[in-house]
Amino acid sequence: MRTTKIILIALLAIFAGCAKPGLQEVPAGSENTILHYERGVITNVRPVAIKDNGTGTFIGSIVGAVLGSTVGRGRGSVLASLAGGLGGAYVGSEVAKANAQELSVQLDDTGENVIVIAKGLRFKVGDHIKIVKKNRKIVEVVKE
Repeated sequence: MRTTKIILIALLAIFAGCAKPGLQEVPAGSENTILHYERGVITNVRPVAIKDNGTGTFIGSIVGAVLGSTVGRGRGSVLASLAGGLGGAYVGSEVAKANAQELSVQLDDTGENVIVIAKGLRFKVGDHIKIVKKNRKIVEVVKE
């Protein structure tokens, strides 16, 4: 058991050394691609939550059912598995939600107003931003 821990810690240290801190990450498949951007100013900010795409619910229900099956015997174990699965599904869907912001942006070039959903809670009214797009889909929103 101790040898396994030492090997695991050594592997983590090796992989952590491969990461380059401070570098901007880009989505996979972004190489050899032309990206377009628009600049604008944020005129309104509203907090929103992005719903779970089903992954959190699925994983939560499996984990909950497995944990529930360890409780009780016979019919009690079956009921505990069911309750664990239902509880896990709820918890998983809540955990998988992502905080985001709905940004109203007045674009510099066209003067039109657009709505952008950006993950995280880092933008405020008056911020100058750049909306990076690939094939008309937003890839990233960054402060300038």
